[in-house]
Amino acid sequence: MARPALTVALVLGSPALVESCRQWLPSNRYESVVLTLEPGEALADLLGPRQDDFDAVVLEQSLLDASAKEQLLAAGLLFPAVIVGEVKGQVDYHPEELHLPDDQLAQLGYNVDAAISRFLRQTRADGRTEDSSSSSRAVSNLSDRLQERLGYLGVFYKRDPSRFLGSLPPEERRDLLLSLQRTYRDLLASYFRDPAAANQALESFVNTAFFSDLPITRTVEIHVDLIDEFWKQLSLEGHKHDFLQDYRLALLDVMAHLCEMYRRSIPPDLPLSGTASSRVRRPTDQLDASEESS
Repeated sequence: MARPALTVALVLGSPALVESCRQWLPSNRYESVVLTLEPGEALADLLGPRQDDFDAVVLEQSLLDASAKEQLLAAGLLFPAVIVGEVKGQVDYHPEELHLPDDQLAQLGYNVDAAISRFLRQTRADGRTEDSSSSSRAVSNLSDRLQERLGYLGVFYKRDPSRFLGSLPPEERRDLLLSLQRTYRDLLASYFRDPAAANQALESFVNTAFFSDLPITRTVEIHVDLIDEFWKQLSLEGHKHDFLQDYRLALLDVMAHLCEMYRRSIPPDLPLSGTASSRVRRPTDQLDASEESS
């Protein structure tokens, strides 16, 4: 049997959370490595000796206090990361991390792919490959290993069609859509009140929408259904609801980010005419093959 493409370290506080995360990391693509943090043990001491054994980490937010973050950065222990916990708008580990609440883990695999893409892009942009410090060499080695196995930003260029929404079993498809609805609700709830938290929710939603090939029509449907739900609740409570139209800005923001992800998914040397360009699906090309099957 072929080895999974990616090895993901799970550093989580409870066995139940570990099992939930493993459930949403398909074994044909990800090998999950569970690392247990013993009482009094530093996170850097746990990850350091095995930093060459995995490609990304899933970390529980409660384990990342200021001291743990400082120690990880001081040791040069930087990995593509998904943080499981409350979306607060703060940076818990490093700026390229992604965030998922524990009730939205159906999106975990898609966000691991996105975290790796962000890490690769930022590593190249920072010029770390030319830095001779030990921490930068460690980051560079991980970046080189990922690029060798996936190609530069390979997870963008090579989305797995078997994980597209329309290819998922009905129960898994339903769970993914419910998870996306929760993320979009978080986005709307904090959009005007807490832009930093809203941005983290937006990133999770857009990453999953891109990698799961979510039809644009389904994205609009999620937005409209939630706004309609809010409108009915406000009406029942006797509150004004005219302000809900302002949340169209959130939908436009999501669409703009999705368009940017599709733009980046086109390799710079790929011709935009003839048969080559047809290999890359644009958002406007998602004419609901998955919509029909859902």
